[in-house]
Amino acid sequence: MIEINLIPDVKQELIKAQRVRSTVISGTILIGLSSVAIVTLLAVYAFGVQTVRSALADDSIKKGSAQLSSVADLSKTLTIQNQLTMISTIHNSTKIDSRLFDVLQAIIPPTPNDVQISTFKIDSSAKLITIDGQAVNSYAAAEVFKKTIESAQVSYSDGKNTQTVGLATNVSTSNTSYGEDASGVKVLRFTISFNYAPELLAPSSQSVKVTIANQGNATDSYLGVPKSIFVDRAKDLGGAN
Repeated sequence: MIEINLIPDVKQELIKAQRVRSTVISGTILIGLSSVAIVTLLAVYAFGVQTVRSALADDSIKKGSAQLSSVADLSKTLTIQNQLTMISTIHNSTKIDSRLFDVLQAIIPPTPNDVQISTFKIDSSAKLITIDGQAVNSYAAAEVFKKTIESAQVSYSDGKNTQTVGLATNVSTSNTSYGEDASGVKVLRFTISFNYAPELLAPSSQSVKVTIANQGNATDSYLGVPKSIFVDRAKDLGGAN
């Protein structure tokens, strides 16, 4: 079979160019339509969805703010600035419990009235110290221990002058009973409690020392006898000595 091409080469090139042009134009139109669609979607998201999300977020913030505002003393518990201003107050209200070791060192009587302590409790709110102890020298040691606490004094500096106050008030002994210690020795068990001076543990007190007022007369006979039996001699109404 014989085919005869009656279309000149120039005409073929023209047809080929027209096809290419049509393809390019079609592709350009499709790309343009796609770009318009994308821009439209972005515009809808930016001006529609984002606006709705912003409104919802603002509403949530307003509700959260109103909820926080209803909390009493919120500024005192949350703000960093308030916490910084509270550091000094917190420091000044902190008790220096390590001074209790100085108290124990001062109030434990020497042999033979030495006392062994099994429990040492402190109630800062009531300023109360409770001691569970035991002593080989029985009631004599417990009485000496009590009188030593009653005579103890706290000396401290307020930054200018040296002050002295009594260590304890309302000293009482309770729960006395006999028992045996770990080595089988008979001991008197007792509980002694007292209210301590606030100056003892206060951070504002400087150079704190615990001393015993009757160090010059600390014999068993003195410490074991009630102080109430020693009084000034009564005045003679008749003028005689």
